[in-house]
Amino acid sequence: MPFELDHFLPYRLSVAAAQVSRKFAERYEAEAGLTIPEWRVLAHLNHSGPVSVRDINTRVNLDKSMVSRAAARLEEAGYLRKSVHHADLRLVSLELTDEGKQLMQRLGLIAEAFQEELARELGEDAKTLSNLLERIIR
Repeated sequence: MPFELDHFLPYRLSVAAAQVSRKFAERYEAEAGLTIPEWRVLAHLNHSGPVSVRDINTRVNLDKSMVSRAAARLEEAGYLRKSVHHADLRLVSLELTDEGKQLMQRLGLIAEAFQEELARELGEDAKTLSNLLERIIR
């Protein structure tokens, strides 16, 4: 039996993740004009507090250059500030400004609503999918 990409689970997971990400991106783009990398940087900073670009790069699965460009745009927009990292003076630390925290409060509500819609659409399979993803991501 020949290999069929459409039946290859890693491919299907990648396509599904990209589609869900695009659907959600439409919402935060409409609300705040953000790109996917900008959203990921903001969301991570909202959770982590001040961290380096390297820390964000590792956590949100984006190239360091993408994180750096997103951070520069977010700093220009007033959503984050850069400072010298407290533990390593060679690193830049990023953190949300008050304006960035307010934006994340609004976007957090949008994210929660999106997740609830997705869970309703998936029904009982949502919990199973969540459990499977936990096992895969570890």
